[in-house]
Amino acid sequence: MAIVKEGYSLILVMFATGLLLIFFGFWPAAVIFILLALFFMYFFRDPNITVTQGEGLILSPCNGTVLEIKEKDNGQSVIRVFLSVFDVHLQRTPVSGTVKKVEYRPGKFLKANDPQAHIVNEKNIITIENENGVYVVEQIAGILARRCVSWVKPGDVLKAGDKIGVIKFGSQVDLYMPEGYKIDVKKGDTVVSGVTVFASIR
Repeated sequence: MAIVKEGYSLILVMFATGLLLIFFGFWPAAVIFILLALFFMYFFRDPNITVTQGEGLILSPCNGTVLEIKEKDNGQSVIRVFLSVFDVHLQRTPVSGTVKKVEYRPGKFLKANDPQAHIVNEKNIITIENENGVYVVEQIAGILARRCVSWVKPGDVLKAGDKIGVIKFGSQVDLYMPEGYKIDVKKGDTVVSGVTVFASIR
């Protein structure tokens, strides 16, 4: 299993500190740092997956649990997903298309499952467009997640399931999609990035 590059520095620092503490005989503290290093290896894991294929599908952009599904007045739908510290934290594009915009928006650090988190928390907003419309993936920071990292830029051409970024620690990901889709998940469902079908063309 691969590890997301953003995790390397934390893992190395924890392991190095643990080994240094062992050298000086501070075994209890050393064990804590080694365990932290192992946790960061787990947290920043990048598992191999088989991306779900099919025409007119919107795939989950993240791993986690569906918090809310809401249809807006303009026919656009939004699906909000909560990521615990035990979920894979890299994000994938839900559809094939071209990146139109990547916007960083500073904000607060409320708990990721707080009803106001998607409104006031720090976030990255990634806008992707294809022949069926415009799709917006929001990487939202949480009380522990202090950094949202985007790996794409305007003009990038993506295939459904391509990796687009990572959020460090507990967080939330929202997906806005155009009208004309049938939602295939419900509140409380566990979803897998690039595998679970969020919606399909009606």
